[in-house]
Amino acid sequence: MVVPETQEKVIHPPDDLQKDAHVPDFNSYLAMYRKSLENPEAFWKEVADDFYWKKPATGPTLTYNFDVTKGNIFVKCMEGAKTNMCYNVLDRHVKEGNLGDKVAYYWEGNTADHHMTITYRQLLSQVCRCANVLKQMGVRKGDRVSIYLPMIPELVYTMLACARIGAVHSIVFAGFSAESLCERVMDAQSCVLVTADGVYRGEKLINLKKITDEALEKCREKGSSSVNKCLVVKHQALRTKTGEATNKLQMPWDSECDLWWDEMMKDSPEDCEPEWMDSEDPLFILYTSGSTGKPKGVLHTVAGYLLYTSLTFKCVFDHHHDDVYWCTADIGWITGHSYITYGPLANGATSVLFEGVPVHPHVGRFWEIIEKYRVSKFYTAPTAIRLLMKYGREPLQKYDLSSLRVLGSVGEPINPEAWHWYHEVVGQGRCPVVDTFWQTETGGHVLTPLPAATPLKPGSATFPFFGVEPTILNEHGEELEGEAEGYLVFRRPWPGIMRTVYKNHERFENTYFKKFPGFYVTGDGCRRDKDGYYWITGRIDDMINVSGHLLSTAEVEAALTEHQAVAEAAVVSRPHKVKGECIYCFVTLKDSREFSHVLQGELKKLVREKIGPIATPDFIQNAPALPKTRSGKIMRRVLRQVARNDTDLGDLSTLADPKVVEELFSLRIQAAA
Repeated sequence: MVVPETQEKVIHPPDDLQKDAHVPDFNSYLAMYRKSLENPEAFWKEVADDFYWKKPATGPTLTYNFDVTKGNIFVKCMEGAKTNMCYNVLDRHVKEGNLGDKVAYYWEGNTADHHMTITYRQLLSQVCRCANVLKQMGVRKGDRVSIYLPMIPELVYTMLACARIGAVHSIVFAGFSAESLCERVMDAQSCVLVTADGVYRGEKLINLKKITDEALEKCREKGSSSVNKCLVVKHQALRTKTGEATNKLQMPWDSECDLWWDEMMKDSPEDCEPEWMDSEDPLFILYTSGSTGKPKGVLHTVAGYLLYTSLTFKCVFDHHHDDVYWCTADIGWITGHSYITYGPLANGATSVLFEGVPVHPHVGRFWEIIEKYRVSKFYTAPTAIRLLMKYGREPLQKYDLSSLRVLGSVGEPINPEAWHWYHEVVGQGRCPVVDTFWQTETGGHVLTPLPAATPLKPGSATFPFFGVEPTILNEHGEELEGEAEGYLVFRRPWPGIMRTVYKNHERFENTYFKKFPGFYVTGDGCRRDKDGYYWITGRIDDMINVSGHLLSTAEVEAALTEHQAVAEAAVVSRPHKVKGECIYCFVTLKDSREFSHVLQGELKKLVREKIGPIATPDFIQNAPALPKTRSGKIMRRVLRQVARNDTDLGDLSTLADPKVVEELFSLRIQAAA
């Protein structure tokens, strides 16, 4: 990897960031990166020295086997050590670091009239009280606790309480259906489920308790009744000033199973001794749904996850004591685990905890919050960026965004148009964009720029983080040198990588290590350019083989969204008698734009010009909206079925708006070959 010679293609870090940055320039990055690979023992021990260990490690910092032909796959970090995650992210700051009065979270609810400030001392008190409640309910070390809560402080209290007493938390996004919740509760065999009575998402009222009851009933019907108690939070946004629930929410109640959070917490003690955990004890399970098959319970362990989330947060966002950081993700996903809870708290950071949606009660909600709390580090998804782009610059101009210093992107490769809008309009041309690539399985960032050190190429994930050694393989498992495109794999672990699929180590090995023995297989395609920059080209199953040419759907999408009429695009494959596969595009147009044959021609010409004739779309379909999960992720498998005119769509329980699919099928006939 080298600093790129083609200066006009890169954006260099601003000088003011480099003065006090943790990684101040590219040469410093290279030196630290070399140390992390050549002397990982010393590198990770230095990181570990920042934390409290009840018992020091007796073995090497990192041991592993990535080759299925040589036995079981394993990764171990800080073997022999004992510690506690909750102690390190809370007690260490309050009792040892004098940060008790520092703000841990500014909570912003669905509307601006619901908000709260929580200091580190208050957070520790609430977590200890919750930990004692869980113990009173019979939860012990190693037990699983399912958490089905919206983005309210009680979600953080509960997950940290689990970590404190050695229980394994399994957080389920509070937008999932009863069937999805049931499936995850059953697989984890959780003994307690923590939920809320309800939540407003925008203007929509969701009865979480009713969904929870349906899920538990489904568990019983399927012969699993592991949940003994259900702890229910009273969401304040649903209550009158007298504390009574609004009559909009008809809530079922089972006095033998259900317990009110407030009543249980009322007399709970504020002190709770932490359970000292072995370094490789489980911390949490988080289920990934994938396109097909049963969700995988990704399991992360205590010590390695602590080290990795802490260091990635510190360096990738260049965190300093007076920063106010905001990640807009939901804690129901890995981004929220790593970069709302554990990573920021491990660094004693002040964060915004946001329950709402980007366009409620108005389209300037994000910018309003940035101004209100003087947010300096902002981390969001390309989906949100593209959504807000549709409303133009005017909503931003009402607010003062001068506090921003670093912008982050997460969730999918960001197309260059969205990157430039984010950089130039939101960041006013002075904030570097750290476009992070990682997965639930990796635990933290694996390819990412560092804001003061990395010259940026819009759309590129740039270079590997410390301890991460990527390479690119072809279909035959041969390593490709220099400029290349193929399968992105990693040849060694880092502390925060997943340890197994819960209760199914064979699936873990088959999914991630069997295809190319000796490597962790991400499932993503990747291109490395002449300067050594890595560009994620999308999931391998989202790549299209047209007449023997492997084409990236993300690359075609980026070309389509460069057209001034296109707000968003999604590309899938469709069987073709001659080519094998052809390219089928769905485009969502900006307000007042009209879909026409002329526009289709312009879009095909644009793709030909950006990529080449081989990438010319065979079909371009109008899509007033794309099918997305409740977290905003495009359901590409549904689009593939629409492209094939196949109405056998499988499980749509995570779809935010089923009517979108009906409309897409009705508009298929307008797609021109």
